[in-house]
Amino acid sequence: MVLSYLLGSVSFGIIIARFMNLGNLRSIGSGNIGATNVLRTGSKTAAALTVILDGGKGYLVIYTTISIFEQTYIPFTGIAVFLGHIFPIYYKFKGGKGVATFLGIILATNVVVGITVCGTWLVLAILSKKSSVAALGCSLVAPFFLFTNKPDEKVLFSIMLAVLIWWLHKENINRLMSGTEPSIKLKKNVNQ
Repeated sequence: MVLSYLLGSVSFGIIIARFMNLGNLRSIGSGNIGATNVLRTGSKTAAALTVILDGGKGYLVIYTTISIFEQTYIPFTGIAVFLGHIFPIYYKFKGGKGVATFLGIILATNVVVGITVCGTWLVLAILSKKSSVAALGCSLVAPFFLFTNKPDEKVLFSIMLAVLIWWLHKENINRLMSGTEPSIKLKKNVNQ
């Protein structure tokens, strides 16, 4: 769990933005360290790498847990990597909202369900043009898809992660209700 938390604390958004000279993510857009804010730098490549690597750390933790231990331990290491992402020790406990890490966790937990949940995120993002709608929607359906596939302890675990995602998106929910939530936009980057 400690190793999972420490890996979760690695913010690939900050690392990639720094490496690609895209500026300080904390002073761009929402100030968030996730892929949506990385996209606001104007680099689709950086945003895609952030999604892959933030999702990858969730996937790696669950895959390693299943390979070395029993599936019973998935909730413990999964929550640890997720909490590492949203409360990273390396960045004064100010992290992202955990959506890509959540997708990686679900994908490693059950590939078919993971692909379905990732597809749900993509469809909602395209239709609504709002990252928050996609995040809220995919986290809401993940427990249902896991339950219909095989009702076990992973369903309760996914509900816990979904509740955390909704809590982390409370400001987004308020903006959605007031009609002020920004759409996914790509800033023009003259360096590309």
